[in-house]
Amino acid sequence: MDSTISDPTSDPGTDRTPLQSTAADGVKIVVVGGFGVGKTTMVRSVSEIRPLNTEETMTQAGLGVDENGEVDAKNTTTVAFDFGRITLNEEMVLYLFGAPGQQRFWFLWDRLFAGTLGAVVLVDTRRVEDSWYAIDRLEHHGTPFIVVRNNFPGATHDLDELREALSLSDEVPLIDCDARDRESSKRVLITLVDHLYTMSTQGSTS
Repeated sequence: MDSTISDPTSDPGTDRTPLQSTAADGVKIVVVGGFGVGKTTMVRSVSEIRPLNTEETMTQAGLGVDENGEVDAKNTTTVAFDFGRITLNEEMVLYLFGAPGQQRFWFLWDRLFAGTLGAVVLVDTRRVEDSWYAIDRLEHHGTPFIVVRNNFPGATHDLDELREALSLSDEVPLIDCDARDRESSKRVLITLVDHLYTMSTQGSTS
């Protein structure tokens, strides 16, 4: 799913929409998770501009270094980050970064988290353990996040089982999505923004 490339002639999310001159504030959101979980696909599906991505073809040199697990058909990997943009209103713009999933690129995550308002942890329930590091790093940085189950074929855990497997508190939103679908990815971002707003409201009244 991560390696699916949208056709810019048929996908409205890849049109080159100019940034409005009234835009004054930017919000940075990061999408993290294991290798092949759908991060690049989500950024591509929801971005209003043609996303910047740093996908490279996987070669024989990666054998024994990169663990493909359940995604043997995947032949590309993100080596830096993906970048997309969404205009929320006339003044507010959301900048979306997709973090690389391969373990050898995790050293980039701490830099990507700098200045991040919140994060989406994307999960493939066939490889739940690949999500533990992302959650650990976000909690270490004190970065608010939500967890999203990407609906791959053959997914087995329901949301309650997934919450238990990841030891998530009830305060962390847990939803599902299809990262290939623009509206589904938009709902993910809306859920995160709502979560951030709730946290800020609770903080201001405590």
